[in-house]
Amino acid sequence: MVSPLRALWRKVRERWLRYHLALPEFAFVLDAPPPGEWVSLDCETTGLKVGTDEIVSIAAVRIVGDRILASERFEVLVRPEGRVSAQSIRIHRLREMDVAQGLPVDDAVKRLLHFIGPRSLVGYYLEFDVAMLNRVVFPMLGFGLPQPQIEVSALYHALKMRQLPAHQRQSPPEIDLRLATLMKDLGLPLREAHNPLNDAVMAALAFIKLRHLLA
Repeated sequence: MVSPLRALWRKVRERWLRYHLALPEFAFVLDAPPPGEWVSLDCETTGLKVGTDEIVSIAAVRIVGDRILASERFEVLVRPEGRVSAQSIRIHRLREMDVAQGLPVDDAVKRLLHFIGPRSLVGYYLEFDVAMLNRVVFPMLGFGLPQPQIEVSALYHALKMRQLPAHQRQSPPEIDLRLATLMKDLGLPLREAHNPLNDAVMAALAFIKLRHLLA
């Protein structure tokens, strides 16, 4: 149950965001989310520098209850303005010729916003993806992605901490948060990494499992 103070904060925040919304056509992102729905997303980029690197692909899937609606997935290639480095190609295997016919990033992100709507976001190291997207989102909304964000590795860390004996929780051992380790430990199928759709689906699977284990 949401406390009165938290409910008041949400109302004040929503009013502030609506007042500062740059383009009214995106007001739907501030609506009440459908109950029991989330969106798991992942981006592939030309590198790890938020200020200068670019998005080359985006994928997302909707989660409804305990189901992943893979048939309604969002998946686009994005045409970067700069070069795709050999180092990044080795990671995500997207060459310049592959992304040359991709969407301009503004068009891709507009479509993504419509796919997400007001639903909370789920991801593995989601902070980086959101930071990359926010470079494009800020001019559209006047602020970054407003949806609540759920980090799968943080949920997994919370689970492993809960499983520790009480005397170890004050100075716990280092917890391996690598995606392959997380998926194996949770008994979930591991897909080929650095494919945005695969990564989004794996994050969704982990979220569903962890949500029940932490309930």
